[in-house]
Amino acid sequence: MKVAVITDSNCAIVPEEAKELGIYVAPTPVIIDGEMFFEEVTLTQDKFYEKLKADANVSTSQPNPEEVCELWRNVLKDNDQIVYIPLSSGLSETGLTMLHISETDEEFKGKVFVANNQRVSITQRQSVMDALKMRDEGKTAKEIVDWLMETKMQSSIYIMVDTLKYLKKGGRLTPAAAAIGTLLKIKPVLQIQGGKLDQYKKVRKIADAKTEMIGALQHDMDTRFKELYEAGKMTVAVAHTQNFEEAEKFKQELIAAFPKAEFTFVNPLSLSVSVHIGPGALAAACSVKY
Repeated sequence: MKVAVITDSNCAIVPEEAKELGIYVAPTPVIIDGEMFFEEVTLTQDKFYEKLKADANVSTSQPNPEEVCELWRNVLKDNDQIVYIPLSSGLSETGLTMLHISETDEEFKGKVFVANNQRVSITQRQSVMDALKMRDEGKTAKEIVDWLMETKMQSSIYIMVDTLKYLKKGGRLTPAAAAIGTLLKIKPVLQIQGGKLDQYKKVRKIADAKTEMIGALQHDMDTRFKELYEAGKMTVAVAHTQNFEEAEKFKQELIAAFPKAEFTFVNPLSLSVSVHIGPGALAAACSVKY
C-alpha cells in the first residue's frame, strides 16, 4: 500500500522542503489589489509583507477545490491512497469542502482521506510530520487520519501581535479600541484553540508577551496535556512574522522552560494568519506528536 501525504502552504513547508520530504503542497491563493498570487510559488514572504506594509488590499483565499482534485488525481497515478491535511476549517472552508468531495465523489472514495484536524501553521506542520512517520511504519491513510482526528484538540498556539493596525483593518478591533491600544502601546497576545483566533491577554512589552505565552503553555502542560508531557509526547515550536531574530531567542527560552518536550520548528506563520496580524509577531505552540 503506497500512501502519499498532501497538505497546503499554510503549514509553512516551502516547495523545496516538500520535495525533500516527499510530500505535495497545494499553494494557498493570496489576492493583492485584485491580482492572484500563490504562497511560496509566485509570492514570497518578503514580497507579501512589502505589499501589506504599503497598505495594498491584501486577502487570502482557500485553494481552488478543482485544482486540489486535479492534484489528487495526479498523485493517485503513482499512489494507492492519499492523506490530505488542510488548514483548519475554523479559518478556512477548504477542509470541509475537500472532506465532502473525498466522501461523496466515487473517484476519491476509499482513496483520499481528509484530516480536518483544526491545525494551522506550525501545528499543521507537526501533523504532516506525524503522518509521514505513520506512513513509514506502514499505516494506511485511514489509520493515519483516524489518529490525527483523535488528537486534533491536543495543540495550542499563542501569538503576540506587534501592531494593532491589521486587527483593525480586518474588523477584529474597532477603530476606537485600536487607537487607544496604539496610544498605550498595547501588544495583544492571541490564542488559537481548534483553529479560531481569539484574544488571550494584553501586554506592553515583548518580554511580558513571552512570559505570558510561556505561562500559557505551562498551564496547558500542567493540565490538558499533563500525561502527554510527562510521557515525552509533546512538542513545542516557534512561529513569527518577519521577526526571526526574536524567534531564535524565544526558541532557547522554550527549550529551557519545557525540558520534557521536543523542540521542533522555528517557522514563519502562514499568510492566512499573517494577513490579520501583520509583521513583527511572535508565537509559541505546543502539540502532541505521534
